Amino acid sequence: MTSQAPASGTDSAGAFQVQIRPAETRDDFVACVDLQRETWGHGFSDVVPLSMLQITAKMKGVVTGAFGSDGALYGFVYGVTGLRRGELAHWSHMLAVRPEARNQGIGRRLKLAQKEELRGVGVKTMYWTFDPLVARNAHLNLNLLGATVDEFVQDMYGTSDSELHQLGTDRFIAKWDLGGADAAGEVDLASASGEVPRSTRPGASGGRSACRRVVWAPGSDGLPPSDADVIEVLIPRDIEEVEARSFDEALGWRHSTRRAFNHLLSGPYAISEFIPGETHGRYVVSR
Repeated sequence: MTSQAPASGTDSAGAFQVQIRPAETRDDFVACVDLQRETWGHGFSDVVPLSMLQITAKMKGVVTGAFGSDGALYGFVYGVTGLRRGELAHWSHMLAVRPEARNQGIGRRLKLAQKEELRGVGVKTMYWTFDPLVARNAHLNLNLLGATVDEFVQDMYGTSDSELHQLGTDRFIAKWDLGGADAAGEVDLASASGEVPRSTRPGASGGRSACRRVVWAPGSDGLPPSDADVIEVLIPRDIEEVEARSFDEALGWRHSTRRAFNHLLSGPYAISEFIPGETHGRYVVSR
């Protein structure tokens, strides 16, 4: 019996083998536009067009892809550089990986390549947004990369025609110090059994057993208490799975976390860590 040939871009074991490099040719940039439409929906009106991708690359922004040996694009990251709070900084606007190539570290490799490109031109800080309800992105950004949550913005992008934004566009702004050491060790969120060990980054709340801790989840009455030392804000392990099962249930998660983050992060609290789990993820919000 003849074994089935591996998919294009994979090795004999089925793992994706990609080269991370800047987009260079017109075909590269066209592939980045196509991947945006495949990721955010073919009717998505906020696609970054070919001309802007090319201009960004010429002006030392970042348009970097994960290319297979066949030249196919399996993921890309895009961002622009400018001033934020009076300092040179980079805003990473898009990161996309094809579904068949996910959970193989490609997203993390793209972010690390982006970091190295920016360090080469003197940029010390990177920002980007992510949906607080998407546990895999929280895990990547906060645990694997070591970024922090700089700000919570309700409905940041307003009404969107993307298929991915039906629950609204509440976002965390992540802040990444490009001079810091890369986070070491990866935890596979898809196969984590129970909870992963607590973060060892400075400010993490592990070991604060004497503190008053409160768990906040949908259905909790009112607002999280303002006198707790640590508040754990729960999110689903997979919000897309919840949304597919019940849009109203997913919307309940959105409304609950919006109330919690608006209330807590406008006061004396900050997010100190994210803990993936078998059924829920937890943002640990500490004084």
